Amino acid sequence: MLQQVMTAPGVIEFREIPVPEIRENDVLVKIIKIGVCGSDIHVYHGEHPFTSYPVTQGHEVSGEVVEVGSNVTGFTQGQKVTIQPQVVCGECYPCRHGKYNLCEELKVMGFQTTGMASHYFAVDAAKVTPLPEEMSFDEGAMIEPLAVAVHAVKRAGDVNGAKIAVLGAGPIGILVAQTAKGLGAESVMITDVSDLRLAKARECGVDFCVNTRDKDFGEEMIRNFGPDKADVIYDCAGNNITMGQAIKYARKGSTIILVAVFADMGKIDLAVLNDHELDLNTSMMYRNEDYLDAIRLVNEKKVMLAPLISQHFAFKDYLKAYQYIDENRESTMKVIINVQE
Repeated sequence: MLQQVMTAPGVIEFREIPVPEIRENDVLVKIIKIGVCGSDIHVYHGEHPFTSYPVTQGHEVSGEVVEVGSNVTGFTQGQKVTIQPQVVCGECYPCRHGKYNLCEELKVMGFQTTGMASHYFAVDAAKVTPLPEEMSFDEGAMIEPLAVAVHAVKRAGDVNGAKIAVLGAGPIGILVAQTAKGLGAESVMITDVSDLRLAKARECGVDFCVNTRDKDFGEEMIRNFGPDKADVIYDCAGNNITMGQAIKYARKGSTIILVAVFADMGKIDLAVLNDHELDLNTSMMYRNEDYLDAIRLVNEKKVMLAPLISQHFAFKDYLKAYQYIDENRESTMKVIINVQE
């Protein structure tokens, strides 16, 4: 089979290797689609702090079961599946208390361990999640980023009836906005400085789409939500400007959740955070229940994934996919690799 390998920043090779043999607790998956995310781009540019080379990428995938180990039940040949890419120790405090997404030894396939960018991938059955037969392979490859959004939204607890503000209309921001609505939020406002991205958010059903290059975030919250503003603000941009806006304009005693990863050290107004008794919370990846909720939200048509797919590339054109993303940063949402072409 073919396996993608990034041997150095910006350099991708394809290696012919044997199809992996499975162990008794494994499933062999034929990889059909792979999504490219922002973290992959950081690896491509040599800017990911926790990835070394060579590395096989691929952590947002869909595929079908080819073979199951002797101890594996619940999977059948040809079944549609996705794979959770976390590799955890199972022994540290977070793992022992159900929070394995915070494992002290956490590794992620495609970054610290071998990713799934290959024709076939053998993996522990516990990391394999069935997909509904009616779900497309494109949608299946986007369950991983949707699970990020689901976990982030649930960090605020029950958002049913809440008014939600989302800063940043990238793929995760739009998925957070849709998830909040899907989990019962009364209304959602999303902000960005790109009209193209805000138009995509509007296409996905977000109630209020605001360009903060032209409009004041605080004034728009009052205009759209009333004087009580937002109940929860999610920062999906992750920079000093957006976090500064969140802290400055949040209703006193409300909640801010940082979803994005800051590229540099943050400089934020902790005095206002303290004086307004704001809850600043964070979100890290997902757990199995978030995958299941993500699949349910798509199945119930409460989250739309197809509008976020910008382009497809053949497996051998992996490098062209990265080049396309670099050349179309503002307009690109999600690029999908067609592995089996």
